[in-house]
Amino acid sequence: MSRPDLTAAAWRSSSYSNQEGGNCVQVADGFPGVVPVRDSKNPTGPALVVPAAAWSAFIAGVVVR
Repeated sequence: MSRPDLTAAAWRSSSYSNQEGGNCVQVADGFPGVVPVRDSKNPTGPALVVPAAAWSAFIAGVVVR
């Protein structure tokens, strides 16, 4: 898996995050097959690039019902 160029990525936080930004992760949409993930407290730091199928499985396991 090649690492996508994230310089123009549009990052978003979870709708469960508070309005102050909180301690959360952010994801970027628009990267086919992968989901870039970063720490909202360190937006210039490194980002993880997770295969989309693995991200979907992770989210399915942590969704509060």
